[in-house]
Amino acid sequence: MAYNGTWKIDRNENYEKFMEAMGVNMMKRKLGAHDNLKITIQQDGNKFTVKESSNFRTIDIEFTLGVNFEYSLADGTELTGSWNMEGNKLVGTFTRKDNGKVLTAYREVIGDELVQTYRYEGVEAKRVFKRD
Repeated sequence: MAYNGTWKIDRNENYEKFMEAMGVNMMKRKLGAHDNLKITIQQDGNKFTVKESSNFRTIDIEFTLGVNFEYSLADGTELTGSWNMEGNKLVGTFTRKDNGKVLTAYREVIGDELVQTYRYEGVEAKRVFKRD
């Protein structure tokens, strides 16, 4: 239950390059890098409720580990996939509906930070959050 709580974006690593690889246009990349994202996570066994709140949108996501669900990124890219727990790390494998390419996401709590790592087409980025 280490994920439970509210997390506010602190810093990004290689995030603009990642968005570029995803096909996000320059204007949206500049805005996305400064979205003031806040994530609230509530875990109940294998079920998670996640609220993402940013300058652009607020969305509630519910998922169960190992069960596929649909999700849209802030730029409108539609994905389908699932999250699984590997040790203390959440691992998400998602397939883009538009081109069939895979996006892998990782979430893990390291110290007092929530680190989200994304991999797509050989590009890796990190978004690091602090407890709010």
